[in-house]
Amino acid sequence: MLGGAVGLCMAGWRPVVEMQYDAFSYPCLDQLITHVGRYRWRSGGRMQFPLTIRMPYGGSVRAPELDDDSPEAYYVHTPGIKVAIPSTPADAKGLLAAAIRDPDPVVVFEPKLVYRTSRGEVPEGEHVVPLGHARIAREGVDATLIAYGAMVPVCERAADALSGEVACEVVDIRSLRPLDEATILASVAKTGRVVIVHEAPRTAGFGAELAALIAEKAIFDLRGPVLRVTGYDVPYPYWTIEDAYMPSVERVSAAVRKLLA
Repeated sequence: MLGGAVGLCMAGWRPVVEMQYDAFSYPCLDQLITHVGRYRWRSGGRMQFPLTIRMPYGGSVRAPELDDDSPEAYYVHTPGIKVAIPSTPADAKGLLAAAIRDPDPVVVFEPKLVYRTSRGEVPEGEHVVPLGHARIAREGVDATLIAYGAMVPVCERAADALSGEVACEVVDIRSLRPLDEATILASVAKTGRVVIVHEAPRTAGFGAELAALIAEKAIFDLRGPVLRVTGYDVPYPYWTIEDAYMPSVERVSAAVRKLLA
């Protein structure tokens, strides 16, 4: 499938590939890592490969095991590949439009939970959300919650639950690569406390990269350790116990309270 899409890129097209679902994409990692992500670099920028790959991902929808992974870290780790994850209907349109217009291969992960739960206005006509621009989903001054995809609404609900105790700022990073470091660091400088939330397994998850960024560039702004609320280091469980695996409002709230203790 990707081989044919690459041929279309070379012929001047901008193919959009739908991968159903995330875990089914693993066999094509070889093509992405060894070919698609390298062509523009190998040609010194003379050849563009505007390939967009969109795929449903993530859990909490009572799906079978291989329909629920969160493999974003694999793709972010691949040089030459850009990665975007919307959390709202408007961003689903705007980020996909930006991906199609981009000269590099872009993977757009579409949270299945957002398909089913998110409602909102979608601008008509031309609507492009530039890659590399985070969104402040909620203003706050006491703690920063950093998330993407389906975890953004979880953080917003946690901020609501904590509203009598602490004012949480929610940062929706939207684009994992390129990453909007400026918005993240500005929020950290304002609040001094950070909780990173994602549903992928903890070890080597994208949250670790965010924590490293903050440690390198905002260490003197911190009033406590950077905490992570994530999935666990196990294969995604069957639906009967997936609620125990997914980050929840209760787990996020507990992490914020720990920072404030």
